[in-house]
Amino acid sequence: MKRRTALVTLTAVTAAAAATAAALVLDDGGRDPGGTAREGLPPATTAIERMDLVRSTTVDGHVDHAGRRTVKTAVEGTVTRAAREGGTVGMGGVLYELDARPVVLLYGSTPMFRPLKPGALGPDVLQLERNLRDLGHGSGLVIDHRYDAATKAAVKSWQRALGVLGPTGELGRGDVVFQPGPVRVVAADAALADQVAPGAPVLTVASPTPVVRVELQAEDRALGRKGTRAEITLPAGRTVGGKVTGTVRPVPGADGEAAGAANPNGGLTVEIALDDGADAVRGDDQGTASVRFVSERRENVLTVPVEAVVALREGGYGLETVRGDRTRTVRVATGMTADGRIEVTGDGLTEGMKVGVAKP
Repeated sequence: MKRRTALVTLTAVTAAAAATAAALVLDDGGRDPGGTAREGLPPATTAIERMDLVRSTTVDGHVDHAGRRTVKTAVEGTVTRAAREGGTVGMGGVLYELDARPVVLLYGSTPMFRPLKPGALGPDVLQLERNLRDLGHGSGLVIDHRYDAATKAAVKSWQRALGVLGPTGELGRGDVVFQPGPVRVVAADAALADQVAPGAPVLTVASPTPVVRVELQAEDRALGRKGTRAEITLPAGRTVGGKVTGTVRPVPGADGEAAGAANPNGGLTVEIALDDGADAVRGDDQGTASVRFVSERRENVLTVPVEAVVALREGGYGLETVRGDRTRTVRVATGMTADGRIEVTGDGLTEGMKVGVAKP
């Protein structure tokens, strides 16, 4: 992982730097007509600027989709229609076909753990009935936990609409896959004509919402806190906002070993949700993204280059203000540093005021 940190500390502010502030002012108001430096003026000046200071760390990430999981077949059969990689499937959509019978996506939190037929009672029946109603097959259907004659009629109507040969009004374990919502088909794990046994993976799905995954080194783990803001430059060059939603759950790696939130180097793998959701990523946004974590931000503050701050003999820090050929040392309180600048506050400081800068 490449790591680029935009952070400057106050180590440049030393008594030695302060001692160099006695030679040449580089603007027109600080030179004699003959070009010689006026005694006692700093070697250069700069203006106090009001701006936002942002402390950030930039790392590499990659565009992915959240919530990857494997869909396994509950029954034995031959794949007669493989999953379409890259496609999004919603309620009532066909994920794949097994023995010429569609395997359909329905919404629900309870998995399809048994056949469903008249007499069945339970939360799986309730979520099936809700799906039937939402798909337009709920005429006369009471949404409860009971698989009754009305439920059977609704299932039979739905099976006819799907083109199922010999609709029965009953469902086998392999006919339906319940998922919390729409899914994106990440990979077809079983190809056309493959014979699959119960428990074999058929496809890998994920949320349709894109995310950016980042592996953080041990020293950057604090950036992985939920809610941390980030700016993401996508592979196509566009920049979008996002925030950390959490760590990646352990998933099987290519070699079958578990790989997930914790990395061997003590770091962390985190997911960043993009502000624009599914609209944030386009077809050309594949590959490496640049992720800039904003760990601290100070808005609309007075700032100077770090080199402008001098160490005072009595302790603390100050600025040497310059007005014409006169200088005055003003005690200041320093704040956040970033990108070579430092936040300063003090009596009489205003935007645009000229201050001395020690020659590097």
